[in-house]
Amino acid sequence: MSAARPRDETGAATLLVVAMAGVLLMVGSALGVVQAMVVAHRKAQAAADLSALAGAAARAQGQEPCPAAETVARRNGAQLVRCQESAGDLIVEVVVTGPRWLGQQGDLTAEARAGPA
Repeated sequence: MSAARPRDETGAATLLVVAMAGVLLMVGSALGVVQAMVVAHRKAQAAADLSALAGAAARAQGQEPCPAAETVARRNGAQLVRCQESAGDLIVEVVVTGPRWLGQQGDLTAEARAGPA
């Protein structure tokens, strides 16, 4: 009978490092998607706010508010999906294309209201 050889643990740390690197890559990717969604939402809200203000200013000057709101939304990278006047206020809703990373498919919307001072 031959004597049992002691187990060699060479390479065990390498396996652990590779596994932790994979975990860190997944966490980093998830944080990247969240950050991109936050940026897109802020972009949508800014476009909605500016569009509502532009539409209200156009109405105050006797012009049609929705074409002005649509122009400002488009220039800010958004698409105007709703523009309506309600009780003297102008309500606009815009949509911005969301990030398309890791299967994320949702677009982000924002709504704003502006009216006379």
